[in-house]
Amino acid sequence: MADEHKPTSLEDLDARVTAARAANRQRSGNRGSGPPGGKPPMTGFGLAMRIGTELVAAIAVGVGVGYVLDMWLGTKPWLMVVFFFLGSAAGMLNVYRATAFMGRRDGSDGA
Repeated sequence: MADEHKPTSLEDLDARVTAARAANRQRSGNRGSGPPGGKPPMTGFGLAMRIGTELVAAIAVGVGVGYVLDMWLGTKPWLMVVFFFLGSAAGMLNVYRATAFMGRRDGSDGA
């Protein structure tokens, strides 16, 4: 019984996957179904995690750089405050870049 049904070879599997991808491309009109680069569109939760992470990371890096410079130069806490605001601005810029063209369906960047 087990000899009757041999498993298919990897070459056969590769040929079937290639044919399915070609049929999918032909069905979608060679436009691609997602954004350029072949990445699937980001989900709402994924976008929220990206925005939160980028904002927190930018502020943390700014505060960290300011703290290290304060310890090195003995200007405690002024550089940490300055770099906090610079990190906050960088984080907001990253959030703007991540969300600026969310509503576009054509995948263009507005230029």
